[in-house]
Amino acid sequence: MVEGRFRSRKAFRRVHVIVPGNTSKIHFRPRKPKLGSCSVTGEKLKGVPREKPKKMQNMSKTSKRPSRPFGGVLSSRAMRTNLKARARKL
Repeated sequence: MVEGRFRSRKAFRRVHVIVPGNTSKIHFRPRKPKLGSCSVTGEKLKGVPREKPKKMQNMSKTSKRPSRPFGGVLSSRAMRTNLKARARKL
């Protein structure tokens, strides 16, 4: 029987791997976090990787998020409307 932490499918996913000897075994690998979403529209963010926090802290700042205003927080459409509204207020 597998260990208790592998019984639930919340933290670990099951990957079928062919090992040497041509036999198929199940390997348990940690799941990746879900994709980031825009705080205004709720759509998925482009240019933001789906990685664990430990791997994210070793990545460069430019590879973690787009280098534009509100990059990694707002989608490009929401960012554009936000900047237009700010320009019109001035």
